[in-house]
Amino acid sequence: MLPPSGVGGVETGMLRCRLASGPLIAGLLIATSGLAGAEPKALIELFTSQGCSSCPPADKLLGELAADPSLIAISDPIDYWDYLGWKDTLAMPGHSARQRAYAHVRGDREVYTPQVVVNGSADVLGSDRTAIERAVVQTDQKAAVMSLPVLLSLGGSVLNINVQAKGAGHPGEVWLCPLARAMTVAIGRGENHGHTITYHNVVRGWIKLGDWNGSDANWTIPVSDIRADDIDAAVVMVQEGTHEKPGIILGAAYMPFGQPSSSEARQQTTNTK
Repeated sequence: MLPPSGVGGVETGMLRCRLASGPLIAGLLIATSGLAGAEPKALIELFTSQGCSSCPPADKLLGELAADPSLIAISDPIDYWDYLGWKDTLAMPGHSARQRAYAHVRGDREVYTPQVVVNGSADVLGSDRTAIERAVVQTDQKAAVMSLPVLLSLGGSVLNINVQAKGAGHPGEVWLCPLARAMTVAIGRGENHGHTITYHNVVRGWIKLGDWNGSDANWTIPVSDIRADDIDAAVVMVQEGTHEKPGIILGAAYMPFGQPSSSEARQQTTNTK
């Protein structure tokens, strides 16, 4: 779906929230760019909406991609379809702004749902697995893409984040995104009326850790400062450029808190009137 005409401009504010509770994080020992030291090939961002009838196949596909340890797949629910009769219960205005910022940097004004952005660079239809896989291969050929090791570890009641310098410096920013690994929503109105859809690795906020200048960098964050009930994973990304002009993903790491089964997807109660 294409957004309505007149929906434009880049919103500068990114919503922030708190991360998972201490007991959830206590099970985490180390996450280093995925599992067992494996470095992911791509960060995949899906811009989706509960009010878009074209999105459910993309939402399902993202869940399948999220199970691939060589990929980091996240959902960025947008809000510009809310006027169609159903207000997206997971959307954030900052996600819509991020999607427009990507389009502005590319210079193509391609903003639609479902849209996937791979490694902060290539954009493709979010339900097209072949196109996504092709974009992963193409963007991974760029030397700087996903070139920085990002290490995450827990020490007592604090979360330790380490970004290791590697090669030439590309200035950018370091962001932490708390995630809900699975959120199931019963949609009561709009184009997806009557459907129940599970959304995967849903971004619930954006916390800027700092600027990246090409040197080793470390952050120590008290777990008590980043807590929320619906968070059971997180991703840390180093992205070239700025929030207003996002560039390629220089490095990223994903960490789950615990190992919930697929049947333990969180249910979100919504008003269907």
